[in-house]
Amino acid sequence: MGFKCGIVGLPNVGKSTLFNALTKTAAAQAANYPFCTIEPNTGEVAVPDPRLDKLAEVGKSQQIVPTRLTFVDIAGLVRGASKGEGLGNQFLANIREVDAIAHVLRCFEDGDVTHVEGRVDPVADAETVETELMLADLDSLERRVTPLRKRAATDKEAKAQVVLMDAALELLREGKPARLIQVSDDDRAAFNALNLLTSKPVLYVCNVEESASATGNAHSARVADMAKAQGAGCVTISAAIEAEIAQLDAAEQEEFLETLGLEEPGLDRLIRAGYDLLGLITYFTVGPKEARAWTITKGTKAPQAAGVIHSDFERGFIRAQTIAFDDYIRLGGEAGAKEAGRARDEGKDYVVADGDVLLFRFNT
Repeated sequence: MGFKCGIVGLPNVGKSTLFNALTKTAAAQAANYPFCTIEPNTGEVAVPDPRLDKLAEVGKSQQIVPTRLTFVDIAGLVRGASKGEGLGNQFLANIREVDAIAHVLRCFEDGDVTHVEGRVDPVADAETVETELMLADLDSLERRVTPLRKRAATDKEAKAQVVLMDAALELLREGKPARLIQVSDDDRAAFNALNLLTSKPVLYVCNVEESASATGNAHSARVADMAKAQGAGCVTISAAIEAEIAQLDAAEQEEFLETLGLEEPGLDRLIRAGYDLLGLITYFTVGPKEARAWTITKGTKAPQAAGVIHSDFERGFIRAQTIAFDDYIRLGGEAGAKEAGRARDEGKDYVVADGDVLLFRFNT
């Protein structure tokens, strides 16, 4: 199950520096984990999770396999992208292929780095990109809604979709993104089928100067306020620092971070924030061969979680032996959890919790 987070931003905001740091991090991870850079503009990175190391130690696993997230470096945007300006068409097409948007905003002052708009204003930059996406959505829906209304007279599915389209059009005409629509679980598939750019969740990435990497600055504070008002995510990092960190080994990284007053690389926080933004959680499988993390969306039931490993597991699902992470560690693994009565069998209606250690029983 692949999850993609697209990195977007105006020119000269640090987007490419950030992505290059991510891909170098991915290359470094490949020494220990089976990850790779898929294409020049696409990289897979491990989602940092200290629980996995602890599970591998208790389970005496030979190999550790983290879960992963794909980041896509999307073509740069300029004002007018919704009308095809610059690389607008490529930009819009690439955004349609991702599950969420990591929007890099310039939150640093540097007279040597030109800003495309001639000023440093991250909130205005965010509004520029959002406006282009809203204009593209508005154009798309206005072209599609009339023929869909004709179909809705005789097609129940089309009728339901028209209701969602009209709700989206109302918001977009007010200058608001489609993600603000309250969509029921029953309508979620129909809403997703509209493939609206502004329906995707957004994470704002504040790119600050090195001296503000630990505390942020006035620009990033404004972005944080904007993100809070929107219910969006927000992470503050220094892309320049991340590029340096990506070149260092583990021991050097730790020393370097300490001098900066940072507990961990900003990329780790970015990766986790992207993971959270997509509504993802992790469950684990542990054995002598490997300790492995698996990605699922919140609310996934046990058979569908099993299907992430292999479709046969879902089709033939019988039950899932379930041990909470804390119990697995505290009781010394599967045998100890069983002895203490903390290993339980769950059926088809069980909703998997973050951190569950699962062993599936199934018929082939």
